[in-house]
Amino acid sequence: MSSKLKTLKARKFVSLLKNRQATFKAAKSDLPQINDQATVIARALHPKRQYLTVESVTERGEDCKSYTLIPDKDRGTDSLAYFSAGKYLTVFENIEGMPVTRAYSISSSPKDSLNGKYVLTIKLVEGGLMSRYIFDTWKKGTKVEVSAPSGNFEYQPLRDAEKVICIAGGSGITPFISMANAVADGDEDFEMTLLYGSRTSESILFYDELKELESKCSKVKVIHVLSDEEKEGQWEKGFITAELIKKYAPSDEAYSIFLCGPQQMYSFVDKELEKLQLPKKYIRHEMFGEFHNPTSQDDYPENIPEKVKITVTIQDSTYTVEGLTNDSVMQTLEKNKIAVPARCRSGECGFCHSHLLSGKVYVPKALEYRRMADHKFGCIHPCCSFPLTDIEISVPVAK
Repeated sequence: MSSKLKTLKARKFVSLLKNRQATFKAAKSDLPQINDQATVIARALHPKRQYLTVESVTERGEDCKSYTLIPDKDRGTDSLAYFSAGKYLTVFENIEGMPVTRAYSISSSPKDSLNGKYVLTIKLVEGGLMSRYIFDTWKKGTKVEVSAPSGNFEYQPLRDAEKVICIAGGSGITPFISMANAVADGDEDFEMTLLYGSRTSESILFYDELKELESKCSKVKVIHVLSDEEKEGQWEKGFITAELIKKYAPSDEAYSIFLCGPQQMYSFVDKELEKLQLPKKYIRHEMFGEFHNPTSQDDYPENIPEKVKITVTIQDSTYTVEGLTNDSVMQTLEKNKIAVPARCRSGECGFCHSHLLSGKVYVPKALEYRRMADHKFGCIHPCCSFPLTDIEISVPVAK
């Protein structure tokens, strides 16, 4: 075989290359239309974009609103993609000329999507770019662009136990509202005990809805945990600790933990969960969304400069900008109007997967979703990577 390779002449392949280029040039640029049943189903479940319209807005306190979204048939979306309870939608907006994305959990039942309705419940974040924009601009009739439902925070019978302790804090209740509805509708089959942490009874989101779900479905049980108020009856006072979890968890069979809430709650509850010594597969975390204040983490390095330079190459364009080490790489790029592909913004989806060409970054342990190969070949997720030095990265084309 090696002797035959030696007789090959590169010049003979030149004509093949010309023939190939001619064939490519003569071919049609339109992609073939494949309409077999499997392809039709795949397109319906995983559209690249869904074009929606705000049908109504529901006030949920001073800093929280629920937005009901329906298909915008004029822009090509006739029906909504179905989803498993616990999924999120990525919202695409253009704010002052800068493409911005944020992921929000779907709070409506999967069954509602078959009737042409999603509900996103969004809490106003202090200093938040997207939430402030949505609060100021979204109203009845507003046109909205979102992704297909995404994420892994869903019940899976092959992995999760038949009994689930769901732990929510504040607006972290949104995926659990969807799950509770799915259980009540018969779309999911597990026993759900919800420990919902709030400051006071007045700050509880979806109180009436949860009460109704609990009354009509024996598989849904709700316990409210108040940190700043004490009430008689089926209320708990304080924080969600290991002891409180054991009080409501089954003592003689396996159970799963599903956790969704603010960053501070994760830091506290994760330490409590260690005391329970549950198998790792039984502890499920919803994505953080954007991570802030990396210096608060125990393993954050010392003597890190306040500002660094970030050099980024996107296709044939290279930019160098200055940013704060307290901001993620993605946040710094967006503040400088450099678009980066993104969906979850918490290291989970991999849409912003990029190459770190030089320099060092810090990744919070809770957001470390990279594979071994990513570490070996110097790949990072800019959405949850915080620069420790001047860095240089190469990112994929913005989508």
